[in-house]
Amino acid sequence: HNRVTKQVSVGKLTLCDLAGSERLKRSEAVGEQLQEAKAINKSLSALGDVIEALTKNSRHVPYRNHKLTQCLADSLGGNAKTLMFVNCSPAASSAEETSAALGYASRAKLIMNKVEKYQDSQDVFRLRKVVERLSQELEQARSAAG
Repeated sequence: HNRVTKQVSVGKLTLCDLAGSERLKRSEAVGEQLQEAKAINKSLSALGDVIEALTKNSRHVPYRNHKLTQCLADSLGGNAKTLMFVNCSPAASSAEETSAALGYASRAKLIMNKVEKYQDSQDVFRLRKVVERLSQELEQARSAAG
């Protein structure tokens, strides 16, 4: 909140720990672990599709293809700066996974958004909070009635 200009700056920080892709043969996962590994790979594939669309300035970005990309939509495109940190293993046995992770991050680095500072006047900020509170109260009333 800037007391001189009466402007309110709003920001959002999204931290998402993405599990590494699972090489199913190498991990020897079975049962529930196998299903989890498949789900991880599916989410990373969907995220890769979104990154690809954003870096190529595609008309359609497939955010709706997975819950992960739906949650990260406003953090990946539009008015956001996207950063990706990759944890690499020094082990020779993990060279293939490390190379794939670095390639993935290299693609994410190519996302170019027009980032602008988002500001509202103090009155607009206060009114947005009122609308948000009233929406929550309405939703609670609907839940209680239904």
